[in-house]
Amino acid sequence: MPKSLSLFIFENLKRRKKIKRASLPQDSFYLRKMKEGDLPYILEIENVSFPNPWREMTFRGEIYNQPISFPFVIVYKPHKKVIGYIVFWQIKERMQINNIAIHPDYRRMGIAEAVLQQVLSEVRMGGTKFITLEVRPSNIAARTLYNKLGFDVMGIKENYYHDPPEPALVMGKKL
Repeated sequence: MPKSLSLFIFENLKRRKKIKRASLPQDSFYLRKMKEGDLPYILEIENVSFPNPWREMTFRGEIYNQPISFPFVIVYKPHKKVIGYIVFWQIKERMQINNIAIHPDYRRMGIAEAVLQQVLSEVRMGGTKFITLEVRPSNIAARTLYNKLGFDVMGIKENYYHDPPEPALVMGKKL
């Protein structure tokens, strides 16, 4: 488990009652529930991260889709600045990672890897057995990270992405 972030993750994903805080060295970053007030920062990161960015209404939908959606922001603690986010769905024993991004100024510092490892650990304890995600074949950095974390390519979704057109690699990991 990475020792570079301080994260808030829901201990019981289904009930969302107890919050668990992992106390980690440096205590520079933490993860918390996404709020509407975070949207300007999220949209800035989204727009510089993806050729087909999600729209504001998509993020709003994730914030309010309480039964299955788990949207979190990554906050740089010294400046209380949102520097990234992750959105995933939890449905019974399955999890779908829908979106994850880190602001370009904070990339290649291991933040995304630490967040994913912590989230995977938490959902495993909550009973998740299988995780999937989609990624562009051209997104080498993301594919490298997912491979490092044990995800394998399970299939391809043709014509999934637009501008530029590209299929999606469906990756999965058994917990």
